Amino acid sequence: MDGILAEIYDGSNMNSLSDNPPFAIDLDLIRRLDRNGPRYTSYPTADRFVEAFSPAAYRSWAKKRDIIGGIRRSLSIYVHLPFCSTICFYCACNKIVTRDKTKGEKYLEYLAKEIALQAPLFSDDPLVEQMHWGGGTPTFFNSSQLRGLFDLLRQNFKFAPDGEYSIEIDPRTVDPESIRDLRAMGFNRLSLGVQDFDTDVQRAVNRLQSEEQTLAIMDTARQTGFLSVNVDLIYGLPKQNLITFNRTLARVIAAQPDRIAVYNYAHMPARFKPQRHIVDADLPSPDTKLKLLALAAQRLTEAGYVYIGMDHFAKADDALTVAQQQGRLQRNFQGYSTHADCDLVSLGVSAIGSIGPTYSQNHRGIEEYYDSLDRGELPVTRGLELTADDLLRRAVIQTLMCHFSLSKQAIELSYLIDFDRYFATELAELRGLAKEGLLEFDEDWINVTPVGRMLIRNICMVFDKYLRHESEVGRYSRVI
Repeated sequence: MDGILAEIYDGSNMNSLSDNPPFAIDLDLIRRLDRNGPRYTSYPTADRFVEAFSPAAYRSWAKKRDIIGGIRRSLSIYVHLPFCSTICFYCACNKIVTRDKTKGEKYLEYLAKEIALQAPLFSDDPLVEQMHWGGGTPTFFNSSQLRGLFDLLRQNFKFAPDGEYSIEIDPRTVDPESIRDLRAMGFNRLSLGVQDFDTDVQRAVNRLQSEEQTLAIMDTARQTGFLSVNVDLIYGLPKQNLITFNRTLARVIAAQPDRIAVYNYAHMPARFKPQRHIVDADLPSPDTKLKLLALAAQRLTEAGYVYIGMDHFAKADDALTVAQQQGRLQRNFQGYSTHADCDLVSLGVSAIGSIGPTYSQNHRGIEEYYDSLDRGELPVTRGLELTADDLLRRAVIQTLMCHFSLSKQAIELSYLIDFDRYFATELAELRGLAKEGLLEFDEDWINVTPVGRMLIRNICMVFDKYLRHESEVGRYSRVI
């Protein structure tokens, strides 16, 4: 089968994979243009945050929310629960690996302290329309603890009855009863880590997780009334090959999750210690890795999933797909989102929020996080107040990432600039990408071509003023 897939997906021929929106895979082009670059869950990216942004600055901007544009935006909440019972070797998340449940109990006590400091800043605000709990492994905690945290948030924030409330789970840490408990608490969206069903791959990354266990949890979630069940896969893991990954794709597609994310494994052992357990010789070759991506795109679009962008696919009637069609899609620190008009209040160690034209991040170290709260101080350690140029470039990058098309006139009217003059340097660079077939542009529009959509990060990097020197991109993972 390896030979057959190589024949189908290799070469410079563009195989159109979807009509809504259309995109294509050109492996030769990807080989030539693949480079390090940001994922643009924010612009400027988090590595640009500065320690000069203090808790006082955060409080000041929270108070200004009602005067920004004369409209007070709705809220989104992110809660970071960093604990895991075991370590997955591929993981690059900010996590704490322990089997000591008392550490989790202590963390919940400090989360309550942060909520007590944060909530008064937003006491007169509109409803919370969106919430996401991530990690780590949120289901490291038992149902009683999670229910207590959700109830505490309800006591301090006003939640919309029809909001989107999601939680990440590890299928190895839950059973049908705990899934029913999560639904009863108020969660209506579920995200499951699968990565790969092949046992050799699972052993290589220290995450043994049976297909039966995972599918049973998905079935329970549907029976219990969850509105959306999402699955995460990773390509480029050790021991992966086209045959085994094809089996995983077939099993996942048969389970019909509402959304499927196919992430690129970025092997950066110098930065992430758990990855040092992975044997380099077990990793698929760069050529095989590209074919794994092409295989996933082919299988998912043939199964009716719509390519949203980057690494996300969704059913045609999914909220992400509808938001993209209606021009409402955006990207934030959790990836693609349907709520473009929300300020993000983030709770927990290392959590990143966005209030008005600012970003903020809590302490990354657990002890520093605790120390701040013991002093009665918000645990904000760094952040950024965006300049007018930052806001303009963010709008351009967001539009291209979410919609693959940009109206120059719309940007000119919103930001009072002459687009061609302001971005003269960038447009000159785009001409090179246009010659490669990644985009087309004229005096009115910039349109990403079907083959350019898989390389959208390359296009957006042109508008990133912080990447003017090639040395700046070394800190990021590969685009594909």
